[in-house]
Amino acid sequence: MLTVHNIEKSFNINKILENVSFSLNPMDRVGLIGPNGSGKTTLLKIITGELKPDQGAITLNPNDLRVAYLAQSTEYPAASTIDSLIAEACGDPEAIQQKIESLANALASQPDNQELQLDYDTALMDLKSIEPPKIHPQVMLEILSLAHIPGNTKVTLLSGGQKTRLGLALILLKNPNLIIFDEPTNHLDITMLEWLENWINEFPGGTLIVSHDRTFLDNTVTKILDLDPISHTVKEYKGNYSQYLDQYLHDQEIQFAAYRDQLSEIRRMRQDIARTKHQAYQVEQTTTSREPTTRRYAKKVARKAKSREKKLARYLNSDERVAKPGRSWQMRLEFQERQHRSQEVLLLEDLVIGYPNHKPLSGEINTFIQHGSRIALTGPNGSGKTTLLRTIAGKISPVSGRVKLGPHIQIGYMAQELHWLHESHNSLETIQAYASLNETDARSFLHYFLFTGDDVLLPIKDLSFGERSRLELAILVVKGSDFLLLDEPINHLDIPSRSRFEQALNQYNGTVLAVIHDRYFINRFASEIWVLDDSGTLITERIKSI
Repeated sequence: MLTVHNIEKSFNINKILENVSFSLNPMDRVGLIGPNGSGKTTLLKIITGELKPDQGAITLNPNDLRVAYLAQSTEYPAASTIDSLIAEACGDPEAIQQKIESLANALASQPDNQELQLDYDTALMDLKSIEPPKIHPQVMLEILSLAHIPGNTKVTLLSGGQKTRLGLALILLKNPNLIIFDEPTNHLDITMLEWLENWINEFPGGTLIVSHDRTFLDNTVTKILDLDPISHTVKEYKGNYSQYLDQYLHDQEIQFAAYRDQLSEIRRMRQDIARTKHQAYQVEQTTTSREPTTRRYAKKVARKAKSREKKLARYLNSDERVAKPGRSWQMRLEFQERQHRSQEVLLLEDLVIGYPNHKPLSGEINTFIQHGSRIALTGPNGSGKTTLLRTIAGKISPVSGRVKLGPHIQIGYMAQELHWLHESHNSLETIQAYASLNETDARSFLHYFLFTGDDVLLPIKDLSFGERSRLELAILVVKGSDFLLLDEPINHLDIPSRSRFEQALNQYNGTVLAVIHDRYFINRFASEIWVLDDSGTLITERIKSI
């Protein structure tokens, strides 16, 4: 179905991909993982033809294979509406027939025009490949909770979650044989995630999925491709994400053991060389020219030492040498603890959330948070989770009721958008604006968040979303916040960074309320779960498993 053979790609002098090869067959569920910046999206764009490789080839078989690609963010024409995009996805035989007739007339007057001939052939293939959607468009919109939105609504007015779900609807309506997903779980709530998992598992074609959602990968894929940012190639592992992780850690242990044995052997060889050299030197120093036999023996020993030195040098520069296993690209976070803490962090009394001149988003909420709680706030998209966090943070006023913080509590609020960062400033300037740190200390602090070297001097406008997320987390830390309100904090973090983020929060002595849909994260982080449902009711319970 899909064969990727020895793909190589560089941008200027930066190698991105090198000798990347793998295949994907019908019914294969393949997860492509790797840290941000390792080249995953570049590889997907090469597969879909958006980019050309420097070397290598992509083979699709059969030739009429229908490939659908769900990008992380898709730009639609400003005038596009839901109805217009749905109609385009389903195919319009009359419009294609008119296009064919127009191209045929143009070819009659320009028979040697290769570009026109290619467009004509493509239009014929498009007409031939049109099939009625297996799921009626309206049913698809209902499944993805989009049916309530008027069809003439411009796509630019949709929320991030609605755009993601619409993108899913559009590719599923095209009846593809091969689907390539780039972060399909972003902005999806747990109900939608579970629906998508079931759909993928029943899909008769092949799927290639880039995702940082470990539970989603566990529930869908049967093979993992690990894209290494150092070697720039992929290593294949059978099984889902958890099985991959077991294999990967086992391989790391074996490599570490071999590396330690190698260090011991190198140390032994160097000691042996030093002893041999010393022996030859001692003989030379304690003999005279009247003892030629002994002198010849000393020179022979010295030559032996020299030979062993060369042999060791060749070994150290050879491919036989076991490389030291590199640590996974990951994030180290150290949250500062405030000395004055209250056992009662937050009290919500008869709280109703919403916006002026709009229907309230919740009923009366009565609950409290104690110091050290780890609360995951989840629920359907649009139920009011972000509004609840903004109300607690004091960004908007309650419709009614009261939000009461405990004494000495300092909130650290991380929004989804990250728009407040000054784009002309760099990371170094930003951190120094919040803490009295000299440049050396500020650089050292930012190093914990993977900003190294000249990274700290890059303008924020040039940072990726993941880098911006890490910078805002650094700001929360340096401000000494003891109650963190995190709105989808790991949306733009890769798997190793998510893992380290979990560890950091486990070590953090403050209180955390996080809007989160990553079930893997919830199971390892949360001691309590809040569900804000469509009716505006807040349900609180001790978490068991998601």
